[in-house]
Amino acid sequence: MVAPLHGGPDALGVPLHDLSTNANACGPFPAAVRALQGCDARHYPDPAYTALTAQLAAWHGVAPERIVLAESASAFIQRISLALALQAGPGARVWLPEPAYGDYARAAQAAGLLPTRDAREAALLWACEPGSPLGQAEPGLAGRVDALRADQTLVLDQAYEPLRLSGAPSLGAARLERVWRLITPNKALALTGVRAACAIAPAAVDERLLARVRALTPSWPLGAHGVALLQTWATPACRDWLQGCHETLRAWKARQVAALQARGWCVQASETNFFIASSAFPASVSGTFDVKTMLASLRQRGIKLRDAESFGLPGRVRMAVVAPPVQDALLAALQRA
Repeated sequence: MVAPLHGGPDALGVPLHDLSTNANACGPFPAAVRALQGCDARHYPDPAYTALTAQLAAWHGVAPERIVLAESASAFIQRISLALALQAGPGARVWLPEPAYGDYARAAQAAGLLPTRDAREAALLWACEPGSPLGQAEPGLAGRVDALRADQTLVLDQAYEPLRLSGAPSLGAARLERVWRLITPNKALALTGVRAACAIAPAAVDERLLARVRALTPSWPLGAHGVALLQTWATPACRDWLQGCHETLRAWKARQVAALQARGWCVQASETNFFIASSAFPASVSGTFDVKTMLASLRQRGIKLRDAESFGLPGRVRMAVVAPPVQDALLAALQRA
């Protein structure tokens, strides 16, 4: 089985400076913090999540019947993969972008879906835009949506769309109506410890698939804190706050990239608050860049980056855009490492 890998806290605890996840360095969103602090966790939520579903549907301009709540993006990835495998039957295939978040492959493997490089063969297709770890548009996405048949399902993971700093989505409104959209705002709100997600089914959704996804959903997938997070997300105040964050993050990103490049690092272009980078300097006696040794050294100094080998990009790291004081701490630690 594919091992689960992620950034964030590890056996050493919470890093002093964590650049290994893609959380918004401007956060957390103050209104969300207040809502979480005021949560009443003494009671079960409404099992139908009536008010939350209506709010999310109105915010996204869709019918409430198209909203599916989930404990997290990863939970929904598992759920819809299993639903497709059960519906399509033995031998069903899945198409995955490369590189991509590892949970797509883990869920497909657990559900018995077989990988294929030919999108025409797939019952389930995954997309993530902007994607991780590259933070770029997904090549050919619009064409894959246009080519979808009635027996195919494409899920668009929009985890990083709220943190897009440049570029434009590949899919317009009409194409978005043809795919499942997976929305997880905790990175944008800088509250990754609160797990909550929602999916929006296509306008002409396969009702059998939608019913199966709902049947696989556990009772009360969201607790009080997940409800509070999504409620504060779907508001004009949050939208306005994020727009202000984008301006700040663009300036911070330009500073961070320039500082790394001035020290010999190669930084790949991205449209998001994170990017892939590699050092031009050797860090081992063999004369090659030993990324694992560097990451271990940095971790001992309280700084964590994400090893991109798990994405199929050995010798490179993914790092989030951070505030200037943290950038300075990173650069000093890199010099010592």
